[in-house]
Amino acid sequence: MSDAIAAAPCPRDLLAFAAHLADRAGAIARAARTGDPAVSIKPDGTPVTDLDRAIEAALRAEILRVFPEHGVLGEEFPPHLPGAEHLWILDPIDGTKEFLQGLPLWGTLIAHAAGGRLVLGLAEQPLTGDRFLGAEGHGARWNDRPVTVRACASLAEATISTMGYDSFCPAQHDRLAPLRARARAVITADSFLVFGLLAAGRVDAIVSSGFALHDFAALATIVRCAGGEASDWSGAPLGLGSGPDVLAAGDARLAGELRARLAGAV
Repeated sequence: MSDAIAAAPCPRDLLAFAAHLADRAGAIARAARTGDPAVSIKPDGTPVTDLDRAIEAALRAEILRVFPEHGVLGEEFPPHLPGAEHLWILDPIDGTKEFLQGLPLWGTLIAHAAGGRLVLGLAEQPLTGDRFLGAEGHGARWNDRPVTVRACASLAEATISTMGYDSFCPAQHDRLAPLRARARAVITADSFLVFGLLAAGRVDAIVSSGFALHDFAALATIVRCAGGEASDWSGAPLGLGSGPDVLAAGDARLAGELRARLAGAV
C-alpha cells in the first residue's frame, strides 16, 4: 500500500454510494419490521434470519452492478474478489438477537477498504434513523451533524462499555472485570450504537473481544475519523487482519491506561 493511497481522502462517489446502500438496506428492513422472520442457527451457534440474507444479497447485487471490479466480504455469503484493491465489508444486521427481541439496538454496517486500508464506515439503525458515518478526510457525522470524541484522561473518570461481557466474551471476565470496577460508569447495552456514541463524545471507551472483521470495520473507521483510537488490546490499529480483540477510546491517555491494565502492568 502506498502512502498516497493511505493519505488520500475517501472519494465522494464512494460516500454517496455507501449512503445509497444504507438507504437500500433500510428500506428492506422497514418493509419487514412487522413480519415474523425465518430463523436458523449457524455453525457458531448464533442466529441468522432470512432478512440478514436478503439485505446482504441486495447490497452485494448493487455493489457488483455499479462496481463489478470491487470485492465484497460479508457475514452471510462467501467472499467475492477478496484481494481486490477496493473492498466492501458488510454486516447486514449487526445484533440479530436484539432484532429478534424487537429491540432497536441492531443495525446495518457498511465499510470500504482501499489499498488494504479502511477508509469509510457507515452504521445505521433504520427504524430510528440514526446514521453514523466516518470517512478518511471527511471526519465523522451523526446524521447531518459533525461529531468528535471527547477528552477523558483516566478510567476513573470514564464511561465505558465492555460489550458482550455476559454473552460473547465471558472468557475475558478476569481482564474486563477490573476495568468495569474502576470506571466511573459502565454502559450495559450490547449494541453497535455505543461506538457511535463514543464518536459523538458521549461514551469514553469500549473494550471487548469476539469481533470479526464485519463486526468492527465500519465502527473502527467511524471512531478513528471522529478523532479517537481503534486498536487491538496491544495497541495495533484495527485493520483487515485484526480481531478478535477491540479497544476503542476517545482519548489517547485513556487508551494507554486501558492497554496497561489489560497487560497487567498497573
